[in-house]
Amino acid sequence: MFASSRPAVRQRALAAAGTAAALAMTLAACGSSDNSSMPGMDHGATSSASASAKASPSTGDMPGMDHMASGNGLSDTKDGYRLTSQNTTLQSGKQTAYRFAVTGPDGRPVTSFAVDQTERMHFYAIRSDLTGFQHIHPTMGADGTWTADLASLAPGTWRMFTSFTPDSGPGKGTAFVLSRAVTVPGPEAKTPLPAVAKSTEADGYTVTVKGEPMAGMAHPLTVTITKDGKPVTDLQSYLDTYAHLTAFHEGDTAFAHLHPTTKVNGDHGGPDLSFNAELPTAGNWRLFLQFQTSGKLHTAALTLNVG
Repeated sequence: MFASSRPAVRQRALAAAGTAAALAMTLAACGSSDNSSMPGMDHGATSSASASAKASPSTGDMPGMDHMASGNGLSDTKDGYRLTSQNTTLQSGKQTAYRFAVTGPDGRPVTSFAVDQTERMHFYAIRSDLTGFQHIHPTMGADGTWTADLASLAPGTWRMFTSFTPDSGPGKGTAFVLSRAVTVPGPEAKTPLPAVAKSTEADGYTVTVKGEPMAGMAHPLTVTITKDGKPVTDLQSYLDTYAHLTAFHEGDTAFAHLHPTTKVNGDHGGPDLSFNAELPTAGNWRLFLQFQTSGKLHTAALTLNVG
């Protein structure tokens, strides 16, 4: 009896080992990672360069992958870190600057930030109706004050998001997303959220999204880019990846960054790009996909429903 049971035991052991290996591969895959002509959107992409502070080595595990920040970014403080700014209102109809600082648990401005997707600070501006999206890489002064040069803002309530990773102190290596609201005075004309759609057009490119994300669960999302009905295969690296995908939730403008998993291989990106989508709340999300061809940055936007 014992001799006949040994092959079965060996088979069960091999099956368990195979299952563990497959699970490890799955977890590894999940962990990897300018102005537009579209109405209601402005897309800044100024380079981040401080005369007083040099970039720190990247804390990312792979090019094009940043650390997953917890929370929805709707608070100006987390774990002792605080986003501060004297700007509570900004002018409409003209370029303007938003100045801010990040203070640490000791109350002092943070000046040491890790590089994340080629930048030490990612800054986003979005209006309450999810129009006017801007993604900017601000500059930092010697005293820790950052300046984000914004394109023209329409009247209304805006939320300014900062995404960063301290490179020193108790929060070293932790990704944060903090935000503050500002008011742009003037008559506000709200734009209805475009209907849920699987594809959209931007600068002659067609962007199609495949996947059915569920709230609070990591889920693969595939983006396909075509032009004139033909697959696009000349995407260039932008922020160490072939596309940058940001999402905002309808109603409260909660923030989410969808992490790329497609590896960069020269200027040969596309047509299919993979993302690890983890959208925390059900409802409609406005997605903004940024990609680059021939040195030009394109921004496509569409509405995705999350169950």
